[in-house]
Amino acid sequence: MVNETKLILQKLEKIEKNVEEIREHMEDAILTEDDIRSIREADKEFREGKTVSHANLKKELGI
Repeated sequence: MVNETKLILQKLEKIEKNVEEIREHMEDAILTEDDIRSIREADKEFREGKTVSHANLKKELGI
């Protein structure tokens, strides 16, 4: 039983390390609560017509 417990703990440690490596490499793909709030706010502003297209912004700036 003790050996089984040690083996399970070793496997769990390996899994934990793997998960941490995955998280480090996927950092840009994971949205935070702040990211989600910002996306929702931007979507709301877009639907309300409060945004300016890239083309119109360039015209306004004379670019």
